[in-house]
Amino acid sequence: MLDWDSLTLQELEEMAEAGQEVLNCYRVLAKSSDNIVGEVIKDYGTFYEMDHYPPGDVYDPESHSQYYYHAHRDGEHGHFHTFVRSEGMPENMAPIQDQSRQDYMDERDDNICHVIAISMDNRGLPISLFTTNRWVTAENWYRAEDVIRLIDRFEMDLVPPSWPVNIWLTAVIRLYKPLIAALLLERDRKMEEWQAAHPDEDVFEDRDLEVTSEIRISVEEHLKKIEALLAREMGEKVAI
Repeated sequence: MLDWDSLTLQELEEMAEAGQEVLNCYRVLAKSSDNIVGEVIKDYGTFYEMDHYPPGDVYDPESHSQYYYHAHRDGEHGHFHTFVRSEGMPENMAPIQDQSRQDYMDERDDNICHVIAISMDNRGLPISLFTTNRWVTAENWYRAEDVIRLIDRFEMDLVPPSWPVNIWLTAVIRLYKPLIAALLLERDRKMEEWQAAHPDEDVFEDRDLEVTSEIRISVEEHLKKIEALLAREMGEKVAI
């Protein structure tokens, strides 16, 4: 899904830097036998499926980024949903016009766009990235090309509920930026194909279509690939 050879040296360096931030968060949390998921849910007693953790979500009023953690899928402990709200979007960015209007869109004062979901295992480590249909997160729907513009705008520059988690989440999205972009484009292809196959259904509200693209990930393997490509790039520069 990811064309590694298309990445520039600057992109690889930025991804490598983000990867080191991810690893540093693991290192700090490991000192107290903690992990990313444990940090998010530790203050709320029994962990219930579908409930948002922390309650009320986490919102950065400067970047207008937002996230929450919850669980309802097999094969994982739970997953993060990440968003950018309308105040954090470029001025010329607007939801697509050919979508049905739902009550949940009128229950808030602005628009909200889902960026990516990050699936976590029982060790508190990320195991996949995935995109979802509109009804899943009650978002406004933006074309993939617009959502890709938001990847760099997602930033959780806050201490609560956990500074390491906020740093980690921001860094993971930077680390996987090209792959997230590819998943978003695949999402739109899947939506178009689904609509063509189900012309009488509202594709955005079709409960039979939940996950629109997904890929397994390993931070360690991803960083190995980045480091190998950086070494190749630097070697070629030295040779020149």
